[in-house]
Amino acid sequence: MKIFLFSLLAVGLLVLLGLAFLSWRSVPQKLGLDGGRLAACASAENCVCSEHEGEAWVAPLDVAGDDPLAAVRQAVAVLGGAVESADSNYLHATFRSRLFRFVDDVEFRLDPGANVIHVRSASQAGRSDLGVNRRRVERIREQLGASPRRP
Repeated sequence: MKIFLFSLLAVGLLVLLGLAFLSWRSVPQKLGLDGGRLAACASAENCVCSEHEGEAWVAPLDVAGDDPLAAVRQAVAVLGGAVESADSNYLHATFRSRLFRFVDDVEFRLDPGANVIHVRSASQAGRSDLGVNRRRVERIREQLGASPRRP
C-alpha cells in the first residue's frame, strides 16, 4: 500500500512538473530606461509597472530621505534580492525563487519631478507568476514605510 501511494504521489508530481514546463516560456526582457521611462509590461500575468496604465499597473513608491535609492537598495537586500546595477536615478535588482530558482528583474527609476520612484517587476520566464511580482513590490513598499498612492 505504501509503495502504491508513493508511486501515485511521484506520478502526480511528474504530471504537475510537466504541466508547469509546458506553460513555461522565456520572456524577453527589455531592461533599462527607454525614452527615460521603464519598459511597459508585455503581459500583466507576470509583470507589474508603475509607469504604464492598465492591468499591470502598480502604484509608484514615495520618495523619502536624501538618497531614496539607497533606501530601495537596503529594502532589496532585506528581502533577499541582489542589486545588479545602479546609478543616480536607476537601480536594477534580481530576485530568485527558492524552489526552482526562477529569476525576476526589478527596476526602479527615481522621478524627482513627481517625487516618486517608479518600479517595474517582471519574471524572466513563465507565463504566470501567481502574483509574486505584485506582492514583491508591496513588500518593498512596506520596507520603505510607504503606502500606495495613485499619481
